[in-house]
Amino acid sequence: MTPAVPVRGAGAVRAVLGECALWCDREQALWWTDIESRTLHRLDAAGRLDTFALTQRVGSFALCRSPGRLLLGLEQGVALYDWHTRRLLGDVVPVQPEQPTTRINDGRCDSQGRFVFGTFNEARDGAPIGAYYRVDERMSVQRLPLPPVTVANGIAFSPDGTRLYWCDSPTRCILTADYHPDGTLGPPQEFARLAHTDGFPDGAAVDAEGGLWVALWDGGAVVRFDPSGAITERQALPVTRPTCPVFGGAGLDTLFVTTARIGLSAPALAGQPLAGAVLACAVGRRGLPPWRFAA
Repeated sequence: MTPAVPVRGAGAVRAVLGECALWCDREQALWWTDIESRTLHRLDAAGRLDTFALTQRVGSFALCRSPGRLLLGLEQGVALYDWHTRRLLGDVVPVQPEQPTTRINDGRCDSQGRFVFGTFNEARDGAPIGAYYRVDERMSVQRLPLPPVTVANGIAFSPDGTRLYWCDSPTRCILTADYHPDGTLGPPQEFARLAHTDGFPDGAAVDAEGGLWVALWDGGAVVRFDPSGAITERQALPVTRPTCPVFGGAGLDTLFVTTARIGLSAPALAGQPLAGAVLACAVGRRGLPPWRFAA
């Protein structure tokens, strides 16, 4: 593995809370969100950076099968967005309006083109009142029969789409379940449990061999689990709060990692000047093209 370095063309970006890295294989561009700044960023292969300002925080989002469109997981719900015109297409479909302290957090598309996502309880009590949902091409939102959650993260699918991974970050436990084409799920099972010294599991990505790469918040690394749940590799990073990995580049062989500086003290930030940057490293693995929302 090579040391992680700032991504060329995005060197000036220091996100407060960078998240949800996605690679567009069609346009050879890297997308990510800065949740707390209410912005999306897009960096193309030529190094041109575009920033999109929004009125709500974007916890996660998905590329669409229709060119020029994104599905946004906003604070209050999901909506389609035309990034060429920088406008929402239609109304925001509300998600969990009965819980005013929750917002949409991590999410990924399944192989059928539906977006699976979870919510985050921002209240100080940290109660597990969040939930997991799925939205289909009709913009119909369905709650999934998964355990309640405080901080939904690590949502990813096996290469064949038949296994779902997710976690509630404060528990340090990564879960998995069978995932069927009709959307039904098998019973949740423990996939892996992190030690306190590892930090907290955050965003995740799957490589072409089925390995699950998980960013370790307050752990300063990204680790790879094999399909049995054993850690096989660890990529150290020059920041303590990595948030989300994704494979990208022309050969899908570069691991990009978003990071955060939220909550870090001034001395901590002085010691990690790349906090909030997007990092890149070669880990000797390849990823897969993203599944897209079937809008």
